[in-house]
Amino acid sequence: MPLSLALYGLATRLVEPFAPALLRRRLARGKEDPARLGERLGVAGILRPDGVLVWLHGASVGETLSLMALVEALAAARPDITILVTSGTRTSAALMAERLPAGAIHQYLPIDGPLATARFLDHWRPSLGVFVESELWPNLLLAARERGVRLALLSAKLSEASFKGWRRAPRAARRLLGGFDLILAQDGRAAERIADLRGVVQGVADLKFGAAPLPVEIEQLAARKSDLGDRPMILAASTHPGEEALILARWRSLVVERVDRPLLVIVPRHPERGPAIADVARIEGLAAGLQSTGSALDGEVFVADALGQLGLWFRLARLAVMGGSFIEGVGGHNPLEPARLCAPVVSGHHVENWATVYRELEAAGAVLMTADAAVLDASLRQALDAPETLAAMADRARDYVAGRDEAARAVAGQVLRLVP
Repeated sequence: MPLSLALYGLATRLVEPFAPALLRRRLARGKEDPARLGERLGVAGILRPDGVLVWLHGASVGETLSLMALVEALAAARPDITILVTSGTRTSAALMAERLPAGAIHQYLPIDGPLATARFLDHWRPSLGVFVESELWPNLLLAARERGVRLALLSAKLSEASFKGWRRAPRAARRLLGGFDLILAQDGRAAERIADLRGVVQGVADLKFGAAPLPVEIEQLAARKSDLGDRPMILAASTHPGEEALILARWRSLVVERVDRPLLVIVPRHPERGPAIADVARIEGLAAGLQSTGSALDGEVFVADALGQLGLWFRLARLAVMGGSFIEGVGGHNPLEPARLCAPVVSGHHVENWATVYRELEAAGAVLMTADAAVLDASLRQALDAPETLAAMADRARDYVAGRDEAARAVAGQVLRLVP
């Protein structure tokens, strides 16, 4: 055992008795689910079904969503297995409750303490563990290998900081990466970094591709189309604090004296922020409605403060302004979802989490990137006055995604070969 991993194991064993107190502090800040706090300590929320169990883990919303195509492929190819999906955030848990197929189970990932991980693994007894991107939890991975669990790391990547950190502990990195039976890197740069740490990369595939278009209820789509009528609609998708005020200030200047009554729909990344966003719109002098209060689409702004709404609004939008990209610290959100539904996209430049995808989309002339408020203004005006000029851009984005989706769907076959 490399010394650094041994010291990590010792340190986590010493601090693990304090974990309940730390979790209660997170609970007080709304970051933990009070009804499922035991899961974070490895205490399962439900019984384990009999038979083979495949466990997939994604850290938060983006990672778990990237797993959905694989979950559906596994369920279709092997209806005899149980699928367990773990994640670490309340938002991702709520989304999985809506999106997982019948029979699949969601649990919170336990903290990476020796006792919590042992409880989790001894209860669920997975045959295969599939991790996404850079989720390298030493106690969990080492304990899984000790129990004979096969492991796969998909869409594998390492940030610059993480890569430098692991290079300072090369034996630990080699030990953890060597425990994976299958590693597929997210892109060529990630493959080089993992190989530098002596991980064996068996291919390049990005699970952010390969997903089906976001779902929508046909009746709801028809109803919203009817509500909108001929009104042009712009979508601000997955927004964060600070971005709504930026967009609303520009929206106010655009809608003044327009006879076509354009509508701005805001879908915040965290729905609980809906009322506060509506208040910001009203301060700007805009009539704003809230989905959570049953408001109609009769104002200048509508805040869709509910989960699972983007599949609906991407289908209706003349332009999607992608949130998480106009402020630092978020890293951007998924541009593939609007591309699959042929919604034109404008984005800020803070897209570190999706840098490769945005770079390729921009090179293909399939997205508008801006750090300039004037360019954002021009994009909004173009969507209102000349939407046909954005249609070709949206078509290019759809074609780009279709090709990459096909390659990503082949990953399911490689994972299936690891299932007993």
